[in-house]
Amino acid sequence: MVLKRLFVLGLTLALAASCSSDDNDPVDPVATCTDGEMNGDEEGVDCGGTACQPCEASIDNPATYVFQRNGESSVSFTGQTTRILMAEEIIDTLKAENTLATVMNAMFAHEEGNNDFFNAELNASDKSVRSKTAASFDFFSNNATDQALIRADFEGWIQTQVDEVYPNWNTAAAAGTAGQLADGSSTRYVTGKGLEMNQLFNKSLIGALMVDQILNNYTSSNVLDAFADANDAETLVDGKNYTDMEHDWDEAYGYAFGTAADLTDPRPTIGDDDSFLNKYIGRVEGDDDFAGITDDIFQALKLGRAAIVAKDYDVRNEQADVLRELISQVIGVRAVYYLQQGKNALDQMDPDYGGGFHDLSEGYGFIYSLQFTRKPGSTDPYFTKTEVDAFLADLMDDGANGLWDVEPATLDAISESIAERFSFTVEQAGS
Repeated sequence: MVLKRLFVLGLTLALAASCSSDDNDPVDPVATCTDGEMNGDEEGVDCGGTACQPCEASIDNPATYVFQRNGESSVSFTGQTTRILMAEEIIDTLKAENTLATVMNAMFAHEEGNNDFFNAELNASDKSVRSKTAASFDFFSNNATDQALIRADFEGWIQTQVDEVYPNWNTAAAAGTAGQLADGSSTRYVTGKGLEMNQLFNKSLIGALMVDQILNNYTSSNVLDAFADANDAETLVDGKNYTDMEHDWDEAYGYAFGTAADLTDPRPTIGDDDSFLNKYIGRVEGDDDFAGITDDIFQALKLGRAAIVAKDYDVRNEQADVLRELISQVIGVRAVYYLQQGKNALDQMDPDYGGGFHDLSEGYGFIYSLQFTRKPGSTDPYFTKTEVDAFLADLMDDGANGLWDVEPATLDAISESIAERFSFTVEQAGS
């Protein structure tokens, strides 16, 4: 499996300096020295057949995401769960005919106490989706221009649904005409250019909220190291049972797994817990070419949190790089998958426009999300905003009517460009 090999290789290189052994076997990323073992930088160290770290940096890595202090949990990511649930209601509302744009924009930019949601607990919350969209420290603290453009995109997609799609809700869609299309037992509602706005909004938000916050904010050393002294001293946040650094890492975990049936071990229900990053980690897991990615992501989040407790910030940073690689590849894989599925639906004697436009609208959102990915060991995304905007323009400009006119060669070219920058092929991702 491609991702698994890269994951192990990265950890092997990262931990090689900790051991003087000449053993070239794959490294166990969670192995630590036991009492009585020599430090990994001492000649003749015996690691017992596994990778070792210096004894003074021993990490207690639990089997599940359970961390306690004084017999009580020190884990909290309620804000992330809240925003995921808010986003779910926004997506559902986009699919409800004749909802006002002002209503959906109020949901997106929720203010505490406003009755924007069906869930009263969400109404009482001081959280909002908009405030954390394109809001990471590393990518947007000094980039207000792109942040404003990205947030305006989401608001614009809401307006397009209201202005173009709702008025033609009961009209048969055609090239240049918004309306509905059959997709098996489902009905898709698209713009005159074939875009299904609720899908585009949904998949773009995975990048702009979940991926951006995990990779470029809560696991960023620029954010976490500001709390190093307090974490070393085990200074707790006022009234809480966690340090600031512990809490930030937990918030990253929450954006991936904060709606899981079992919050301490999301693996058994991965893909079934929400409509965002969790769902598509699960979809990639279901492809034999990438099987094991769920556990790899879970283990990196868990070991990174354990390393914070152990005050081992080198291991924490190694796990942040693992997350950057794997979560970014989830976005890349699904972008290629939907482009290829859309091509297959349209490139036939009797094109399946409903299914094809549904897939390509999801692909549009995953392409949009590529600008929030991040290369390991780097401050750069796998694709810049400029590159992403160019892909999206290519997707829509084969003719005046957007997806109605898109050519198979265009979908293949974009797919190849994405796959080449990752470690998978179009064939692996597209099946």
